[in-house]
Amino acid sequence: MNKTTIAKSVSLEGIGLHTGINAMLSLHPADQDSGIRFCRNDLDGKPTFIADVKYVFSTKRGTSLQYGEAQVHTVEHVLSAITAMGIDNILIEINGPEIPIMDGSALPFVELIKEAGIVEQDMEKEYFVIEEPIEYKDEVSGIELIALPHDGTEYTAMIDFNSPYLTKQYAHIDNFEEYETSIAPARTFVFVHELEYLLQEGLIKGGDINNAIVISNRKMEQDELDILAKKLGKDSVQIKSEGVLNTADLKFQNEPARHKLLDLIGDLTLLGKPIKGKIVAKKPGHKVNFEFTKLLKIKYIEQKKLRGKPKYDPDKKPIMNTMQIAENLPHRYPFLLVDKIIELTSTYVVGIKNITFNEQFFQGHFPGNPIFPGVLQMEALAQTGGLLALSLQEPGHSWDTYFLKMENVKFKKMVVPGDTLILKMELMAPIKRGICQMLGTAYVGNNIVSEGELTAQIVKRT
Repeated sequence: MNKTTIAKSVSLEGIGLHTGINAMLSLHPADQDSGIRFCRNDLDGKPTFIADVKYVFSTKRGTSLQYGEAQVHTVEHVLSAITAMGIDNILIEINGPEIPIMDGSALPFVELIKEAGIVEQDMEKEYFVIEEPIEYKDEVSGIELIALPHDGTEYTAMIDFNSPYLTKQYAHIDNFEEYETSIAPARTFVFVHELEYLLQEGLIKGGDINNAIVISNRKMEQDELDILAKKLGKDSVQIKSEGVLNTADLKFQNEPARHKLLDLIGDLTLLGKPIKGKIVAKKPGHKVNFEFTKLLKIKYIEQKKLRGKPKYDPDKKPIMNTMQIAENLPHRYPFLLVDKIIELTSTYVVGIKNITFNEQFFQGHFPGNPIFPGVLQMEALAQTGGLLALSLQEPGHSWDTYFLKMENVKFKKMVVPGDTLILKMELMAPIKRGICQMLGTAYVGNNIVSEGELTAQIVKRT
C-alpha cells in the first residue's frame, strides 16, 4: 500500500473540553514524507511540529503536546480518526490551544476527512511491524498493554472500574473496517465522583452532558442531582439506565470500552508509524498509553536500525581490499581499522573490521579480558565514512577528513576477539562546504554494538 493524504483543505469549529476556548481546526493535504503535523497558526511564526510521543507534556484527562511555547491539548480524538482512515501525511492547523471536543467522539473528524477525500501518494507506506511480543505491565494496578505479531492490524481494549453500574467491558476492531460505525461514535465519559476534582483543577471548562457521558457509581438523591445540575449549568439532570446521567441514551451498551479503544488508537498514533500487529490493552488510559507508546518507539527505532543492517557475504569480492583502502586513507598499521569495503554508494558505505587477539592494544586494554575499545569503534566508523566522503570529491587532488565532533554516541555491547565488525556510515545531509555529517552504526551479528552521529571536515592535503 502507498501513503495517503487528503484531497483538499477542510475545517470545523468548536469548543475545547478542558480549556473552554473556541477554536477553528483545519486539515490540509501534505507532502508524502511530511507525516502528521500540528500547526498553531494563531502564534508568532506559526510553530509547526510532528505528532510524536516526544512532545507529550501532559496526560491529565487527555493527551497534550508541547513544542516550544506552542501547546495543543486533547489530540487523541482527531489522531484516532486520522489513523483509522489510513492517512499518513496531513497538516492539522488550529488557532487555539485545544482540539474542539465536538460531541465527545471521533465521528466529526471522520466525517471531515471523508468530506476532504483521500488520495494515494507515490511513496510506499511504512509500518511498524510487531515481530515479537512487547509488553508494558503495572502489577499494582493490574494495567497491561501488549503488542503481538499479527498479519493485519487489530486492537482490543478491556476496562474494569469496579463499579456497580459500569461493569467489565470489552471492545475490539480488526483492520479499522468498522471504525466509522462501531468505534468513532463512542463518546468520552467521566464519573460523577471525578467531576469535583476536575472542576477544581480548572478542567472540563467546555464540558457538557451533550459531549460527554457522565456515569454515577452509586445511587444519588435528588438534592445531590440538583447540586450536580447547577455545577454543569443545567436546570436538572436525571439518572438514566445503567447509572448514566445524560440527555441521550448510550449509543452502545459498551460505549465506554469503545471510547477507551478510540483513545488508545489516537495515543498510539504518536508512535509516528501505523502498526501492523495485535494490540491488547487491559485498563488503558492516557498515561499508560503514553508509556506504552514510548516503549514501542524504542523498539521501532531498534527494528529500523536492524532493518538497515548490511548483509555480509565473506565469499563475495569486496569493493575495496586492504591495500586499496590504504591507497585512499593516510592511516597505517596499527591504526588502519578497516579491512575491506563491501558496499559503496553515493549515500552510504559499509566496511568490515575483523577483530583478532593479535591487535596490539589488547596487550594493555583489559589484559585477560580483551575488549575492543569503544573509541576505536568510532574511529573505525570514521575511517569507513572517510572513504565515502573522499569518493564524492573531484579527482586529481589528495584529500583528508578530520573529526569535528561526535554526538549521541552509544556503546551497547562488548566487542571481543573473534567478532566481525560490520561498519555502516550513512550521509545525514548533503556535503556542504566540506562538512560531512554521517550516522554510524556498528554491528556484530544481529546486534548493534555501537552507534553515533559523526561530523568531519574534508580538506585538500598539502
